[in-house]
Amino acid sequence: MINETVKPGKAYKGMAMEGPIASWYAKNTLKDVKRHKLMAAQLAPKIPAGGRVLEVAPGPGYFCIELARLGDFKITGLDISKSFVEISQKNAAAAGVKAEFRQGDASHMPFEAGTFDFIFCQAAFKNFSRPVGAIAEMYRVLRPGGVAVISDLRSDADRDGIEREVKGMHLDRINEILTRWTFHQVLLKSAYSVAEMKAMAAQTPFGTPALFAKKITGGARECRVDVGDIGFMVWLEK
Repeated sequence: MINETVKPGKAYKGMAMEGPIASWYAKNTLKDVKRHKLMAAQLAPKIPAGGRVLEVAPGPGYFCIELARLGDFKITGLDISKSFVEISQKNAAAAGVKAEFRQGDASHMPFEAGTFDFIFCQAAFKNFSRPVGAIAEMYRVLRPGGVAVISDLRSDADRDGIEREVKGMHLDRINEILTRWTFHQVLLKSAYSVAEMKAMAAQTPFGTPALFAKKITGGARECRVDVGDIGFMVWLEK
């Protein structure tokens, strides 16, 4: 069981992604926008036409923007960072797409129950100080039949896979060194294993046997997890 004893009011691990740090992150991840295009293309067919979509921790908003270009979706991004909310709003306006961005805690979302048809969280879940609470909130704000997808780094990702990931980001030499260091010294230390993700989901309403009847792979409290080169995608259906 994951221990969620944290400092009161602190919704994230590590330093705050605000100000110059948020701007640096936005600038460097823009170089890897192809990844967001591919992910949006992969997930768009899973979302009903006109569906309401929530991205949890969208950062600069690049995925939301690419998804908005692919269909008539009602898209909302929720991020704990005030800087990221401001950056994503500006990015969406510059791209000419409709998307709403709000500041808020993933474990205490400012939305009514049953609001969204689809929820996505990419490369941020490992940073949440209350991960089980965040999964439970995803369940609460989903409509019946809705789907939540969590995509993140695996704790057992190997060096070769990480090296391919970093090289694929097409960074300049200094930022490539910084990004490689961040992967090994920060991100991997916060990342979860597939077993840990399944255990956390089992502690929430997603984990009831009936809800996972279509996803059983050997036990009543398991969920579908697609394992990739250095990460995974967890699929949760309400």
